[in-house]
Amino acid sequence: MFDRRYRNFLKFTAASAVILHPAELSACPVAALVTADPYLAYARASSLLSPPPAFDAGIHTSACIAPTASVDASAHVGAFAVVEEGARIGSRAFIGPGCIIGRAVRIGDHSCLSARVTVISGASIGQRCLIHPGAVIGADGFGLARDQGVWMKIPQNASVRIGDDVEIGANTTIDRGTFKDTVIEDGVKLDNLIQIGHNVRIGAHTAIAGCVGVSGSTRIGKRCMIGGGAGIAGHIEIADDVVIKGAASVTKSIPVAGVYSSVWPAREDKEWRRKVARFNRLDKEMIQRRNGARSGVNARNEGESL
Repeated sequence: MFDRRYRNFLKFTAASAVILHPAELSACPVAALVTADPYLAYARASSLLSPPPAFDAGIHTSACIAPTASVDASAHVGAFAVVEEGARIGSRAFIGPGCIIGRAVRIGDHSCLSARVTVISGASIGQRCLIHPGAVIGADGFGLARDQGVWMKIPQNASVRIGDDVEIGANTTIDRGTFKDTVIEDGVKLDNLIQIGHNVRIGAHTAIAGCVGVSGSTRIGKRCMIGGGAGIAGHIEIADDVVIKGAASVTKSIPVAGVYSSVWPAREDKEWRRKVARFNRLDKEMIQRRNGARSGVNARNEGESL
């Protein structure tokens, strides 16, 4: 139990044991594992009780493996997967059904690409990574130049480098760089439906929740936490240990660690409309007050001169 709001439900538990904080021990009617961080202890216990599923080494008969590709004998390549020229699959790596591993891609030892993951040419994935279905690593970044009203595509000639122990959620996309690689450092955790633009660098052990967009050439520090739906502008830098709350809009660099927000919580519609109307009147009211203050000062000055 990691949330005190559930304390009153402890007396009704049917569990044989409960993981909880010392402050909740007196309310627990069953055996307890007492720890300062119940959520972390639960995560560790769950990992012990739910090990990754075992798999058989080998290549499915329907998989397509290029002659110059290298697949470790202990790895698994699933049905209808494609491994292109010069790709290398490490020991005990798992390439699930329908995955596409492009030319010269590197997949590290013990990494798992669960199903329908696409890793485009030249990208590298470290060891012990977990990539969920539909993720696309190394697609072209959104680089365009305007030529007399017509868009001209800028070639994206770099690639993507994924560190060790990284998790990438379903349908998340990480674009390849233009001149330098897009880099995801060790231990980064990315939720589903995240867009990482070209040339971005995300520092080690940063966690990003779903539906976040990170525009090109932005650098995010280590151990950051970014809430769902946040939008991060391009060509900015975010310091280490920054927390950005959900749906925030980050348009400038954040040089100092801390917690940052930029969105109004949901309100009943009529209340929200009233507050927006008041907000929109602020500039007019400020100008009126400023003009009034100036008029008062001018009046006093005229009185003193008489």
